[in-house]
Amino acid sequence: MTIVDRILDLFERGGSAAYHGEAVSQTEHALQAAYQAESEGAPDRLVVAALLHDIGHLLEGQDEDLALQGVDGRHEAAGQAFLARSFGPGIVEPIALHVAAKRYLCAVEPGYLDSLSPSSRLSLKLQGGPMTLEERVQFESHPFHREAVRLRRWDDLAKEVGLKTPGLEHYRTRLVAASR
Repeated sequence: MTIVDRILDLFERGGSAAYHGEAVSQTEHALQAAYQAESEGAPDRLVVAALLHDIGHLLEGQDEDLALQGVDGRHEAAGQAFLARSFGPGIVEPIALHVAAKRYLCAVEPGYLDSLSPSSRLSLKLQGGPMTLEERVQFESHPFHREAVRLRRWDDLAKEVGLKTPGLEHYRTRLVAASR
């Protein structure tokens, strides 16, 4: 089974599950994030990163209410570990940093924290809350921090019930081209 087949299988098997406290499924969330990236004219690697940013949830089989149990499943690290074998840093690093990007935006952008959904605010607490000054400096020094912030914004927008997007097969060519 190729990595692309494995990814599509993960979505097939677990993608219909609710997206951790939101009114969309895992697959709907992934497709909406990729659609936002594509609509913005992002490079293919960032469209792929947007599609796969929460693959760690599917790998881990994490319960929808994990955050309600007071647990941070560290899905970004699980996704990074899984994807790093088959995709380059231009895809994997923004995924690894998308949770940090939320913490960063909460620290540097007035009103950002208030714009988060209740579920995202709950997970933020488990993920360490807004970044400290030292953490912000460290985040800003990472070569993919800007891409992670872009990905985070698409992630935040990808929770709209009923939004029409292309299906997973629409992204197969990009996935194959991006994989090693």
